[in-house]
Amino acid sequence: MSIMTLQDIKRAIEQLPTADRDVLRQWLYISAGAGVETGYLVAEPAVAYAADREPPYVSVEEYLEVELHSRVRHEYVEGHVYAMAGTSDDHNRIAGSIFSFLHSALRGKRCEPFMSDMKAKIPSQHASAFYYPDVLVACDPTDKEKYYRERPVAIVEVLSPQTRRTDEREKAFAYRLVSSVEAYLLVEQDRLRITVLHRADEDWRREVIEGPTAVVKLECLGVEIPLGQIYERTRVELQ
Repeated sequence: MSIMTLQDIKRAIEQLPTADRDVLRQWLYISAGAGVETGYLVAEPAVAYAADREPPYVSVEEYLEVELHSRVRHEYVEGHVYAMAGTSDDHNRIAGSIFSFLHSALRGKRCEPFMSDMKAKIPSQHASAFYYPDVLVACDPTDKEKYYRERPVAIVEVLSPQTRRTDEREKAFAYRLVSSVEAYLLVEQDRLRITVLHRADEDWRREVIEGPTAVVKLECLGVEIPLGQIYERTRVELQ
């Protein structure tokens, strides 16, 4: 029997034994990630065909290889991958302004900023995690993997309704596991406000900076960033 429509394909997949569906899900993930080379592209997540089961385990090596060819960026947490949503224009303006300022301020110095395509590797007892911070600053010259950094000093996440919960909880906890991280910045999009978590001995100190004349002081980098410059051209500045 020939299969002509997507519904036919779904029905056929639902009739497969569980083991065969697991194999197919893994193949769909790999094929979708390698779409640049193979021409395969799956519009729906493969896990949708068997929502009652755990998604297949993906090794770090598999994740890093597939991510090189994927049209969509994915974050990786202990064997599972998660597609990243797109960002708004103001999100890009804010992240770009922070990167631009740091790129200029740190030129010729040991520390180097990276934009959102550079991953941060998070240590774990069981399996590593990889996130894509909006901005990452690394200062260790021996930390030089091509596609990720293991020992960043400062990390910036621009908050959005879709990512706020993850950025404020999961990632805040995860980034603290990286012993080199001295500052984690959570940047609001709809108001001039930045929350900075500073490493302080064995604990963390929370600082809230807000207002058009305020300045973010990052002692770990020896820089001060004016909030007015961070929010240039955004809707917040134009209000």
